[in-house]
Amino acid sequence: MTIYDVFNGDADGICALLQLRQIEPKASVLVSGVKRDIHLLTKVMPSSGDHVNVLDISLDKNRADLERILDQGASVFYVDHHYAGAIPEHDQLSTVINLSPEVSTSALINGYLKGKRAGWAVVGCYGDNLSGTAEKIAATLDDVTDLARWQQLGVLMNYNGYGATVEDLHFSPVDLYLRLLPYDSPQDCLINDPDLIDTLAAAYDDDMRWAEIAPRLVEDDVLSVVEFPDAPWARRVSGVFVNQLANQAPDRAHAVLTEIPTGYLVSVRAPLNARQGADALCRQFPTGGGRAAAAGINELAARQVDDFIDAMRLQFSNRC
Repeated sequence: MTIYDVFNGDADGICALLQLRQIEPKASVLVSGVKRDIHLLTKVMPSSGDHVNVLDISLDKNRADLERILDQGASVFYVDHHYAGAIPEHDQLSTVINLSPEVSTSALINGYLKGKRAGWAVVGCYGDNLSGTAEKIAATLDDVTDLARWQQLGVLMNYNGYGATVEDLHFSPVDLYLRLLPYDSPQDCLINDPDLIDTLAAAYDDDMRWAEIAPRLVEDDVLSVVEFPDAPWARRVSGVFVNQLANQAPDRAHAVLTEIPTGYLVSVRAPLNARQGADALCRQFPTGGGRAAAAGINELAARQVDDFIDAMRLQFSNRC
């Protein structure tokens, strides 16, 4: 039997798999990619009797391939917090899916494993900008000596996941997962592999300097919309920068539009004080999706920018 571990390349996906494999160690085929590569099940071609774990990618966006994999005779364990739509009923499918805006895949795996590697759940939640959830899980631990550094690690892991291709990243998600796998807790990593966080922190600081001076298309009491150029730094920092904006102005909705050859890549955050509506906004556009609190559009045509801003204002004007 072949086991496939399919995981989003951001902090949440990596930290979910770290917990699972540290407690249930098994040899597996690792399938991941940049954070925006959400159609990961297209890369899985199992045989009858194989098993597939899917962590932190939308079931709705992978529905056809999920059904194909089940039809091929494989079993699937699916854990996620993105919009799922109707969940297929199948004897070989087991799911842990929760769309609450305060939940991450790392938090769901933490519950599934009864907190046996809760430190990595804390890091995954921080990476998904769920500081409240991270702190609740951290409160269950006795050995948290430097929570601020755990938060930094989560943010940097999330930052590392953004890019058009794996070549834009500082570490491929698979390599980063394998580098972290030997460490039972984030503290072990910080003590024994300081070069990792130092490398990512230096790159993060350089990229964020460019982000801070990027033009604002809109900035008022309801919305903040920032435009980034088509550049590697912009692709890397778009997600963490929009999270920073959300933290700085929690009553406002935020979006970062990053230029791509066919238009814009869009990252959206609902107001932190009303974590609803980002997914509904983005699903109005053909390549949009995500969660209630955080969502995106993989390809927004330049001619649709004004329509997007109008739709964003309509979505959030009564929430802010």
